[in-house]
Amino acid sequence: MAGKNLDPSASPRALLGAELRVARERAGLSQTELGDPLFVSGSFIGQMEAGTRRMHLDLARQIDEILRTDGFFARNCGAAAKSKYPDHFAAAAEAEALATAIREYAPLIIPGLLQTEAYAREVFRAYQPTATEATIDQLVMNRLERAALLSDPTSPLLWCVLDEAVLRRAGDNPAILAEALRHIAKLIRARRIIAQVLPFSAGPHAALGGTLKLMSFADAPPLAYVTGLGTGQLFDDPATVAHHTLTYDLLTASALSPRKSLALIESVAEDYEHDQHA
Repeated sequence: MAGKNLDPSASPRALLGAELRVARERAGLSQTELGDPLFVSGSFIGQMEAGTRRMHLDLARQIDEILRTDGFFARNCGAAAKSKYPDHFAAAAEAEALATAIREYAPLIIPGLLQTEAYAREVFRAYQPTATEATIDQLVMNRLERAALLSDPTSPLLWCVLDEAVLRRAGDNPAILAEALRHIAKLIRARRIIAQVLPFSAGPHAALGGTLKLMSFADAPPLAYVTGLGTGQLFDDPATVAHHTLTYDLLTASALSPRKSLALIESVAEDYEHDQHA
């Protein structure tokens, strides 16, 4: 492996993960045995091998030392770590692209995978009111590229719980939200996504603290991603993921049924369309 570099035309993270698995097995170590001296879990090693977690430089150097790979991982982790997303979201976005199932709770805005171009532009302009148009254009393009995940007719499974506040935050141009809600309704009617609305009448619930995204994979342990203001944290610890999974289950139990949720989404969209015409 000494002197070898990854093919830049392939997926760097997937190739790096495959090389990590080969080097670890050659050394006769399990994922847990490699993770222990690195102070990470065996699940974390499995996620790196599957390409769903990035390998940072400090970790790569330690891996090279343990596996005696002559600096291979330190040399190549830079290409695998490049991302067009903010640091707090990059790992989650890259894992999202590999997930077989995504379950997400959105308390305030429509999830990125479901946003229309106009809605995404409004959101980014609110986040960055002094940004140039070129910057906003790039952010919107990146978000729409993420949404291309849904161009596959069956995978990943996307199940969203939308707080009713998401449906009511219309702003000065209700037509933008109406279009976005119609887009969600279209995906529901096409049986491409499952969506539920958590109504105000449900009262306090298990996820008052913020957003939640759960991701499942074909060949790697599940992940949970939670966010705050400009921050995000990705969890692979089984107990933590199980706790967040229970939280999501409680949300779905408190939410309207998919059928009633669709009716509410379309009704609110129609109200906003009438407001715009008026």
